[in-house]
Amino acid sequence: MRLLLSMMLMAASLHAQGLDPQKLLTPSVDTWPTYNGDYTGRRYSSLDLINQSNVHGLTLAWAFQTHSVSVKSTPSEVNGVLYFSVPDQVWAIDATTGRQVWHFSRPSQGDHLGSRGVGMYKDKLFFGTPDAHVICLDARNGKQVWDTVVADVTVGYYVSAAPLVVGDQVIVGTSGDSADVPHFLLALDPSTGKVNWRWDAVPKPGEPGSETWPDADSMSHGGGSIWGAPTYDPELNLIYVGTGNPHPILAGGVRKGDDLFTCSIVAIHADTGKLAWYFQPSPHDTHDWDAIETPVLVDGDFHGVKRKMLLQASRNGYFFVLDRETGKALLTAPFVDTDWASHVDNLGRPVPAAEKEPQPDGVLVRANMDGATNWMAPSFDPWTRLFYVNTQTASSLWYLVLNDDHKPDGHQGGTLSDFWSSSQLKALDYETGKTKWQRDLGKGHSFTGVLTMAGQLLFSGDTSGNVFALDPTSGNTLWHVYAGGTLNSSPMTYQIDGQQYLITPVDSVIYAWTVPTGRQGR
Repeated sequence: MRLLLSMMLMAASLHAQGLDPQKLLTPSVDTWPTYNGDYTGRRYSSLDLINQSNVHGLTLAWAFQTHSVSVKSTPSEVNGVLYFSVPDQVWAIDATTGRQVWHFSRPSQGDHLGSRGVGMYKDKLFFGTPDAHVICLDARNGKQVWDTVVADVTVGYYVSAAPLVVGDQVIVGTSGDSADVPHFLLALDPSTGKVNWRWDAVPKPGEPGSETWPDADSMSHGGGSIWGAPTYDPELNLIYVGTGNPHPILAGGVRKGDDLFTCSIVAIHADTGKLAWYFQPSPHDTHDWDAIETPVLVDGDFHGVKRKMLLQASRNGYFFVLDRETGKALLTAPFVDTDWASHVDNLGRPVPAAEKEPQPDGVLVRANMDGATNWMAPSFDPWTRLFYVNTQTASSLWYLVLNDDHKPDGHQGGTLSDFWSSSQLKALDYETGKTKWQRDLGKGHSFTGVLTMAGQLLFSGDTSGNVFALDPTSGNTLWHVYAGGTLNSSPMTYQIDGQQYLITPVDSVIYAWTVPTGRQGR
C-alpha cells in the first residue's frame, strides 16, 4: 500500500512541474494554460492532428465523473494535468487517462452560481469562491498556500470568473447581482495574496465618470460585476475586461445618465490598475444586458488598414469592433433582430429607446430577456477571419415594479419574461458585422461556448445535448454525438505525446475525445 501511494505521489509530482510563464505569451499547443487558452480570448488552437479528414473517427478516450453540480469551468491543461473547478472544489486529473491526481474541497456560504475555472502561475493555482475569497493551491498536490478575502460575502459578493495571471500578478474581479453593491477588479501578488491595486467599476463622487450618475446615493448602489475572464495585450500592457449592469437593474429612472463604468469595455494598465480608456456598449442599461462577454483581441486588416482590434458580440445584440489602442469604435452592427435602441450615436454606441424601457404595465421588446448572447465564450478563426458566437432570440415583456413609496422594489426594480426563445450559432464577418452563415441550435437557451482549430474545425453544442464539429467556412456538420446532458462550458483541446484530445464538460462529467492513434494527422 505504501509503495502504491509513493508511486502515485511521484507520478503527480512528475506531471505538475509548474507553468513556464513564457507559455502564456505563445499560442497554445501542448498546454491550455488559461480560461481562453491564451491572452487573446480567441479560443483558437493551432493543433491539427484532429481535422476534417479524420474527425468522423472521434471516439471517447475517457470520462471523469465529478459527482457535483454542472461543470461551468473550462479546464486548464499544463504538463499533462487538467485543472478545473466547480464552486467549493478543484480537481487535478491526468490529461491522458482521466484518473484523479488530487481533489481540493472547501465548503462555503455564498452564491454557488458557478466557477469558471482556475488561473496558474508557475506551480501555483488560483480560484475564486462563493464567499468572495481567492485561494492559492500548490498545483503539485492541491494543498492550500494562502487564502485572501477580497470582499464581504454578507452583502452579496462572490467570485465566479477564472483569474488571469499577467506577469507576476493575479487579476480577478468580484461577482454578484443580488445586492446593491459596487464591484471592482483586483491585482494580487501570486506569492502572498496581497492586493497590489484595485480598479472600481463604479467611481466615487468627484472621480472621472461620477458625472454620469445623478448623485452619490445612486453610485453607492453600484453594479458593474466582473463575470468574465479578462484578456491581455502584452505589447500595450493593457488588460481588457467587460463590466456588468447598474442597479437597480430595471428601474433606470433613479439613476439617470450613462452610469459609468457599468456595461462597459475597459482597458486597464496592468502595472498600476489605472484606466486607459473605456467604451460603453449599453449606456444607461435598463435590461440587464451587460458587456461582460469576452473582449477578443485580433490583429489584421480592417478595410485595408492594419489594426490592433478588440471584438465583442455584446449581450445587447450589437457586435462591436474597437481599436484596442484607443477604444475608438470602428464598427457597430446588430447581430440579431432587436428594437431596444433608437439609433447608434457618433461614438458607435446604441442609444436606448425610452419607450422600450420597463413600464408599470409592461413593454414588449424584440429581444431575449437573457440577451442576444451571454457569458458563453465566442471564438475567432484567423484562417476564415470569422467571429463565431452562440446567440439567442426571443420576444420579452419588461415590467417596472415600484413599492408604496413609488421607489424601485429591491435591487431588480421590476420583473420580466420571454417567449418563443431559440438559439443559433452565427459566423460574423468582423469588417461588416454581417452573418456569413448560421446554424439552428434548437428551442430554449444554449450556454455552450465555441472552439475553432487549425484542422479547419469548429466545436460547440446545442440545446438538445449534442456536441458537434462543423466546417467553419460553411457551418456544415462533420461529426456529432449525443452527450446526454448540457454543455454549460466551452470545449478545449491539447496535444500530448503526439495525441490530440478534445475536452467537453457535460453536466457533471468531463469527457475526453480523440481519434485513435495512427489515424491522427493529415
